[in-house]
Amino acid sequence: MKLFFLLAAVMFSGFNARALPVANSSQAGQMERAWLVKSMCKIADPVLVALSRNELKKNMPVECAEGALEGRKQVTYLEAFGRLLSGMAPWLELGPDASAEGRLRKKYLELALKGIHNATDPAAADYMNFNKGGQPLVDAAFLSQALLRAPVQLWGQLDAATRANVIRELKSSRTIRPYTSNWLLFSAMVEAALLKFDGACDQMRIDYAVKQHMQWYKGDGMYGDGENFHWDYYNSFVIQPMLIEILRTTGNEKLVYDEVLRRAVRYAAVQERLISPEGTYPAIGRSLAYRFGAFQSLSQIALLKMLPKEIKPGQVRAALYTVIKKQLEAPGTFDKQGWLQIGFYGHQPSIGEIYISTGSLYLCSQGFLILGLKPTDDFWRGPDEEWTQRKIWNGKQIPIDHSIDH
Repeated sequence: MKLFFLLAAVMFSGFNARALPVANSSQAGQMERAWLVKSMCKIADPVLVALSRNELKKNMPVECAEGALEGRKQVTYLEAFGRLLSGMAPWLELGPDASAEGRLRKKYLELALKGIHNATDPAAADYMNFNKGGQPLVDAAFLSQALLRAPVQLWGQLDAATRANVIRELKSSRTIRPYTSNWLLFSAMVEAALLKFDGACDQMRIDYAVKQHMQWYKGDGMYGDGENFHWDYYNSFVIQPMLIEILRTTGNEKLVYDEVLRRAVRYAAVQERLISPEGTYPAIGRSLAYRFGAFQSLSQIALLKMLPKEIKPGQVRAALYTVIKKQLEAPGTFDKQGWLQIGFYGHQPSIGEIYISTGSLYLCSQGFLILGLKPTDDFWRGPDEEWTQRKIWNGKQIPIDHSIDH
């Protein structure tokens, strides 16, 4: 009952979650969860409501680099939908229930299911491009990732015709040749979904992607993007989460999967240490407009309950909450209609590469993977704990950081 009123207070008021009165600090996690759910829904609303009405192409603005508009309009809608749904999927997989949050999940599941139908129905106004140009492969992969993360509530609730449409569109993306980089994982992710939901796949695309990334490993939990190391967040945007999802789905190569997990746990520890005492993090590398999607790996490892023993759930929860809150509350993050705008902190169009458009920005939803942990999970219980950089800069003792052995 307490959780019901906490969630309702955050959902239906303009109050700042930190400013709301709480009886004791043990309620901090529930307040933070309620704020995160509210924020995820705020991000999702323009996309899912419009798509459910077959009005996404009609209503969604397309902000992009000068001269890129026509090209981005061919791909930005699948970007928005696939990326958004991939981040929301673990929360949606919890399913409806009688709680305030459970009723919200019911609402967004219904919107998502209508969206999948419209996105893959050739007769629909919002029918999306899965095979023309290169970009659709990327977002077919994110849609595949969403389905794999919510096999019961998303795939399991689709009617037979829509399932057939999804399979057809995913297979059509095979015409796109991936670059020899993290893009190999997009092909592999599509094939993993086809294996799961259609019973067969092109195994070579999976094997090649995994083999190449194992060869591109650079040490201490980091992979190259291709042969070269890139100092950016693509280990979190794509590489480590997709390797985990692909190997979990195929169910073979256990030794490889265990090694991928070991590296991912180390990378999550590094990510936690990147968060400053104020909840900022280094603006390094490509695709900064994906904002807190940069912490998908940390959020995923928390979701999998595999955090390193020296990192407590309360510190990860507080750190991610602080990062997400800081970026979402920056003036200009949203336009007047509620769509995300290009930027890292607020509206910064110059930060968007030529391949960035409005739809691209919804990769930020990957930061919400922790919402796939039930509200009753220990992750959401107890007071906030200081994350590593806060402890350091408050003069407190911390465990010594160690690399992994290879």
